[in-house]
Amino acid sequence: MSDSLFDVPGERAAPAAGPAGASSPLAVRMRPASLDEVVGQGHLLKPNSPLRRLIEGSGAASVILYGPPGTGKTTLASMISQATGRRFEALSALAAGVKEVRAVIDVARQASMRGEQTVLFIDEVHRFSKTQQDALLAAVENRVVLLVAATTENPSFSVVAPLLSRSLILQLQPLTPEDVTTVIRRAIEDPRGLGGKVAVTDEAVDQLVQLSAGDARRALTALEVASESGEEVTVEVIEQSLDKAAVRYDRDGDQHYDVVSAFIKSVRGSDVDAALHYLARMLVAGEDPRFVARRLMILASEDIGMADPTALPTAVAAAQTVQLIGMPEAQLTLAHATVHLATAPKSNAVTTALGAAMADIRAGKAGLVPAHLRDGHYSGAQKMGNAVGYKYAHDSPDGVVPQQYPPDDLVGVDYYRPTNHGVEREISTRVDKLRAIIRRRR
Repeated sequence: MSDSLFDVPGERAAPAAGPAGASSPLAVRMRPASLDEVVGQGHLLKPNSPLRRLIEGSGAASVILYGPPGTGKTTLASMISQATGRRFEALSALAAGVKEVRAVIDVARQASMRGEQTVLFIDEVHRFSKTQQDALLAAVENRVVLLVAATTENPSFSVVAPLLSRSLILQLQPLTPEDVTTVIRRAIEDPRGLGGKVAVTDEAVDQLVQLSAGDARRALTALEVASESGEEVTVEVIEQSLDKAAVRYDRDGDQHYDVVSAFIKSVRGSDVDAALHYLARMLVAGEDPRFVARRLMILASEDIGMADPTALPTAVAAAQTVQLIGMPEAQLTLAHATVHLATAPKSNAVTTALGAAMADIRAGKAGLVPAHLRDGHYSGAQKMGNAVGYKYAHDSPDGVVPQQYPPDDLVGVDYYRPTNHGVEREISTRVDKLRAIIRRRR
């Protein structure tokens, strides 16, 4: 099923000229019949804009429509296909393989010889493999087909570069509450929709707008379910009709990465409430709890480190708990770990220390290991000076002795610079004392 606002017209068939049948879903029946009915996306539909030219039949560039579900990607593709003299072909990335792609292109090539231009619509193009996308290149470049592709994922990450360079990337924005309100009220009154036969309170409209999260299809689906009772649609009727509002979150798409990014940044920024919000959002959407646990383990070292040495064990324990007991009980452990890490003192000193050390290695600062630190457990090692003069730290009452450990050209280099946050405040003093003893020459 398409995740755009309206269904794809029938495969290998032109879009239906008349309205959808009464048995069709409300969202399908309310498909805009003209540009005047399209709500939102004004930034893409300005006079003489590339998208408007395509819809009016004068544009010739292939396009990739990128945006959240329910914002009209498939609707716009359908309108492009209706321009005078164009054939329409539709493929779903979930069902079509390279064979089907090549078959469509062959038919389009034959049509081109007869002077007919073919619009090839591919829904969820991000699910096409590289091989499938490559199969489109020649046809797009030679304009055998006018490609109109829809995706909820950032095409920079999900579409091959050659196809990107041959297409316009048009980003659709989430519908505003005002846009969704327009869609709902039109569906209530329009003969294609409820035709004014079911009363809907203003509060119910506001509730539907809130539940939609900018997705017009979701709003219309919720309205349709609520109206099936035959009663006046109120907030209470909506709540009884719907188990819960689905969280708009695609585990394979941009929403996935955006929510995870916000989660990590909220924990890093010590906003425990925002962190819990994004955690709940992921859990309600069915995110793999093991993924969340892995991200917390990474963050424990990357953003907390020695400022709270208990952060990493807590994150590891959460990951182990997820494995041992599973959901839904493990969600409490993930919340436990999230609260601990969000409220812990923060330090990236471990991260920057490793980064600085690795930068020196890449810059060629990898001198010889001092002779007294080399392996002396093989025959002839001492003749080479290996391990000669090594001082065993435990022989000192303090457990630390003056001795050169790094290569000659890195003596005196400080990689680890503890902060004054949390436990690192104490560690900072200790590190200064350790360095003073170790680097003291005798």
